[in-house]
Amino acid sequence: MKRKISGEIAFYTNFLDIISCRAPTTHYVCSKMKTAQFLKEMFGLEGKTAVVIGGTGELCSYMALGLAQAGAEVVLVGRNEEKANKRLKVIEEAGGKGYFALADAGDRQSLNELLNSVVEQSGKIDILVNGAGINSPSPFVEITDEEALKILDVNLVGVMRACQIFGNYFLSRDVQASIINLGSISGLNPLSRVFTYSASKAAVHNLTRNIAREWADRDIRVNTLVPGFFPAEQNRKVLDESRVAEILRHTPASRFGNPQELIGATLLLASNRAGGFITGTEIVVDGGFNSMTI
Repeated sequence: MKRKISGEIAFYTNFLDIISCRAPTTHYVCSKMKTAQFLKEMFGLEGKTAVVIGGTGELCSYMALGLAQAGAEVVLVGRNEEKANKRLKVIEEAGGKGYFALADAGDRQSLNELLNSVVEQSGKIDILVNGAGINSPSPFVEITDEEALKILDVNLVGVMRACQIFGNYFLSRDVQASIINLGSISGLNPLSRVFTYSASKAAVHNLTRNIAREWADRDIRVNTLVPGFFPAEQNRKVLDESRVAEILRHTPASRFGNPQELIGATLLLASNRAGGFITGTEIVVDGGFNSMTI
């Protein structure tokens, strides 16, 4: 059942009170509070559980670190427990908490089992990050059907599977949830040597907007976080010296991103307070790459 719209007059009356600072002094917008308290109320994720599919990878592990530092319990999902334990050690040293869950984004049954195991261990789920991905540098005319279908299955269909499975959980329990799908700058602009990867990510951007439209009235926000060029496992095969030079020439910031620079956008999208009206959008973190022409 869709959420009923009620109390609109009272809402707008309260809104006018807020913007004129006539709201009660306990309201977070107008009350006097210290910076740390304000930021905690806006971006704090205490009591939340975040499932990070692909959380053992370079970029998603930093996103998970940020979620954990904001108070969420994070579940690093992947297939390599050794890598996960290294990531979890960093999270624990930063004061966060989390654990590893073995799952395959390419297998629906595996994702169903993941959902059930996390609910059993953590009690609930509030945030889903879809960050699993694979790439290939094959020239376009040499891409085989098998290679293309494998990349599409992990990068696109895997996201669809996870959104269906976890989305059904959110819908059936009226969870005010956030889903963050990891896109790519190559999903916005054509880039050489990553043809199937680019197509799969462009489809993820479109899928995200469609799901966001479907679930917005159920308080389930779905957004795409779009990294520019960051050091990551997926792009090492295609980053030779000449390509690095081309990327830097096209990036106004004249450098690659640092993985921790994804944390701010991650927290904005994850927080129901800070990002509660943000859904169906793409947040690009790329040092200006997408804005560059000549």
